[in-house]
Amino acid sequence: MDKSRRFRVGIVGVSGYGGGEALRLCASHPNFDLVYVAGEGSAGQKLVERFPGIGAAGELTIEKWNPAELPSLDLLFASLPSGESKSALARVPDQTRIVDIGGDHRYVEGWTYGLADVWPERIRQAKRVANPGCYPAATLAALAPLVANRLVEPTNLIIDAKSGVSGAGRGGGGTFGYAEVNEDVAAYGLLKHAHVPEMTQTLQELSGKDASLVFTPHLIPMTRGILSTCYARASASTKDCLEAAKSFYKDRPFVRVVEKAPHSKWATGSNLVFVSYFADPARQIVIALGAIDNLGKGAAGQAVQNANLMLGLDETAGLGGAPLWP
Repeated sequence: MDKSRRFRVGIVGVSGYGGGEALRLCASHPNFDLVYVAGEGSAGQKLVERFPGIGAAGELTIEKWNPAELPSLDLLFASLPSGESKSALARVPDQTRIVDIGGDHRYVEGWTYGLADVWPERIRQAKRVANPGCYPAATLAALAPLVANRLVEPTNLIIDAKSGVSGAGRGGGGTFGYAEVNEDVAAYGLLKHAHVPEMTQTLQELSGKDASLVFTPHLIPMTRGILSTCYARASASTKDCLEAAKSFYKDRPFVRVVEKAPHSKWATGSNLVFVSYFADPARQIVIALGAIDNLGKGAAGQAVQNANLMLGLDETAGLGGAPLWP
């Protein structure tokens, strides 16, 4: 592997939270030359006006997003709201690889689902990758070893997940201001959340069986992070679950299998995911937990990991920083 190889990359949607995190990672990536950034409301501004600490990349001008006017790129990160990327990204030249951080291409024909810690070999062969959603990134990391090893059935699963407010995106609207979210917890997307289909389909693929789940997301007053708590009926022990996960994720660089309940803050500012398991065979209960930074493993971190795989780089390139603490 030639660690000195350079690649021309671009980011569309750079002014949003996901795009901004992709910018932070790309700006310090040892193999990426950031040559193109695009947005809508910020078009025409210098990047440094939006991100004063970004360094040399700050001299780039934010372009108005137009796929017909893309420069020559090796890879494009797209971080656009759901519903806004499908037709536009179809016009990007075939030779430009794409990682879509948004939701329009998950399990769409011609696109590879980018669950990097589970299916890295698939991603290495892909030119179009759909990043998982933030909630699925935490949930599937916790459940994948259990359903793949037949320790739990992928049916009648209950998933209770909590996210920081940056998960709503920079365009989330006035209801996500400080006064509205402080000292408050609220459930939303009940019975019809957009992430349910991709979680269900992935669990079916991992298990080879039909899958069904109930998913309840909650918004809590913190900026970043997700904790997903998953409940299943099974006779497996805590030891069985931990050993299955340790084997399943052996040599995977970003997964930490821990023996105590993980905290979302453990992953802040990183591409790490922490998973843990607690089981009571006598009551047929298994609890699987996954903790991530929703802008890291849940968005831009996994996107850069996918890009590294697609470009033949070490998948940890540009992602080696330790989490922020406190």
